[in-house]
Amino acid sequence: MTDTTRDSTTYAALDRWVDTHFDEQTRMLQELVRVPTDTPPGNNAPHAERTAELLADFGLMAEKIAIPAEACKEQGLESITNLIVRRNYGAGGPVIALNAHGDVVPPGEGWTHPPYGGEIEDGKLYGRAAAVSKCDFTTYTFAVRALEALGVPLKGGVELHFTYDEEFGGTLGPGWLLEHGLTKPDLEIAAGFSYQVVNAHNGCLQLEVTVHGVMAHAAIPHTGVDALQGAVAILNALYAQNTVYRKMHSQVQGIDHPYLNVGLIEGGTNTNVVPGKVVLKLDRRMIPEEDPATVEAELRRVIEQAAATVPGITVDIRRMLLARALKPIPGFERLATPLQRHAQTVFGEPVPVIGTPLYTDVRLYAEHGIPAVIYGAGPRTVRESNAKRADEHIVLEDLRRATKVVARTLFDLLH
Repeated sequence: MTDTTRDSTTYAALDRWVDTHFDEQTRMLQELVRVPTDTPPGNNAPHAERTAELLADFGLMAEKIAIPAEACKEQGLESITNLIVRRNYGAGGPVIALNAHGDVVPPGEGWTHPPYGGEIEDGKLYGRAAAVSKCDFTTYTFAVRALEALGVPLKGGVELHFTYDEEFGGTLGPGWLLEHGLTKPDLEIAAGFSYQVVNAHNGCLQLEVTVHGVMAHAAIPHTGVDALQGAVAILNALYAQNTVYRKMHSQVQGIDHPYLNVGLIEGGTNTNVVPGKVVLKLDRRMIPEEDPATVEAELRRVIEQAAATVPGITVDIRRMLLARALKPIPGFERLATPLQRHAQTVFGEPVPVIGTPLYTDVRLYAEHGIPAVIYGAGPRTVRESNAKRADEHIVLEDLRRATKVVARTLFDLLH
């Protein structure tokens, strides 16, 4: 029997195991969806506890890393417990981390299925985080179980990293595990979409801009300074930057140009009062070629110059988040090549290796010199899954096939 024939037989065995246990995998995802992890408020420890119970049922014992309450509070979160499951095999192979995050944005309005119901209809499982990224808690868990069910000698090891701080930047999730020396894998795969392997992504800068004026009665507005008028000047200047950004283009396939969005505006006290304070929160997506320090300095200059055009207005600018871009580092091909090959076989169509305009906490692994890619269960695009919108869902066939792809890739790297 040739090596190629032997591997093909092994891939078929992995596929059969996933098919045989897929109902069990689906039930696990339903259980994960049914424990809310809305962030904010970010009370995520209960979900970690439930996840650890489910893993223990499979013989996978999770280390619980509780983040100190003060550190959570500083980030505006209530509780975080990260999980690590370590599976050690023989000497001589790489240790591969598989990371998915359980924290999600609140469900919002417009749902036709309960956001925490885990309902299944027409081959889709509905619920907040069903697609991003509680599905990949199960993708990675069942891929590892399939691999170990082969009963063949393996080298290296696998670590499951289930973390809870992606929405706020990841510093208390993977960042905490890496900075505190709790893990140092050789390679890393993080939650993604099954129709693409991602090796690069945008960076993100978020700023809070507080515009100060002077409150006054609306009947005598000349005795105050209208903070909203100052905010309008700043908004106009910020949005004008998008015209400039559209002229800049990344060389990374899948990423186009930078963009700026003002996602939250708060201010004023009453209809008949000249507003004395307005707060803007903005999100600036940075292509991999940009320098974050330069981007932030330029934004601050634009804001301050716009504020200066309105007499009496002052501004405070606070950085809320700086997430650097993910750039391919040597060694990512060890993951990307087998993932792409198996995905194209299992899905029966081309699966590209590209960049994405999103930002993720995968960058934190790369910043520690760990080659990393993004691959997991999901549709072709974020929009198709309704991630961060009403009726978020995962197509169960995507989940099944992505699990097979990851299991096959782990076998290639560890046997």
